[in-house]
Amino acid sequence: MNTGSYPVQEGQVEISEDGPPRGQTSASSARRGDSADGAQASDAQATDAQATDAQASDARTSDAQAQRIIAAQRSEALNRLLNVFIAILALIVLGPVMVLIALAVKVTSRGPVFYVQDRVGVDRRRRSLAPGEDRRKSNVGGRPFRILKFRSMREDAEAGTGAVWAAQHDPRVTPVGNFLRKTRLDELPQLINVVLGDMNIVGPRPERPSIFAELRENIDGYQLRQQARPGITGWAQINHAYDTSLDDVRVKIQLDLEYLARQSLAEDLKIMMRTLPVMIFKRGSR
Repeated sequence: MNTGSYPVQEGQVEISEDGPPRGQTSASSARRGDSADGAQASDAQATDAQATDAQASDARTSDAQAQRIIAAQRSEALNRLLNVFIAILALIVLGPVMVLIALAVKVTSRGPVFYVQDRVGVDRRRRSLAPGEDRRKSNVGGRPFRILKFRSMREDAEAGTGAVWAAQHDPRVTPVGNFLRKTRLDELPQLINVVLGDMNIVGPRPERPSIFAELRENIDGYQLRQQARPGITGWAQINHAYDTSLDDVRVKIQLDLEYLARQSLAEDLKIMMRTLPVMIFKRGSR
């Protein structure tokens, strides 16, 4: 910006070799001073505006990063319809098998047939709320729900210890439970969770609220996997064994995010088909 000179129209001011008249010099100086003050004020306002924009941008950073994770969009209504149809069909076809499993669990060990536990589900806030807005009184990372499984461990498996990582040849696992875990048949009751809308057939595995809170603090980006409904099977489940450490969780996070980036009907069908060999050959289980 040029604040040191102003154009003078011919005939308005007589200019001599000694410069402009004294009165004209005073007026020009006043105009230059006013212009300089205005320019400084304008620059200050622009700087403040830039700082405000930068703060707003920083506040939106995490949400923008989360939005970039899901590159593949899909029809939610069509996806739900497909998942409910498959779940109901599977419950009808596998109903007799599930009855036999329930009897085996009940006869061979004390305790209930089903293992019911709180898990963290899909987080819809990223799609419906503005950045920084949160309507939940308690943010557990997603919508809580009760997951169903055939019980594969002793009834008192966590008495005195609480939640701990599963281990190879875990002594808490019952003989029938060992077979169920290796073949993933203990997950069959989650077909009911799919019908209820808590889960999909394919998606990231849901975790307990307490463990979710710990993993969210220790693993960057862990909460991003909650952008999809949790699943009975998934890209991480068929490519990696049960979690036994934080390193296992980190590997699965990357696999979950890979799935989110390319989720589609074709991808889900491929994962479902690849789940069958895992069940039959007992690969990647403990």
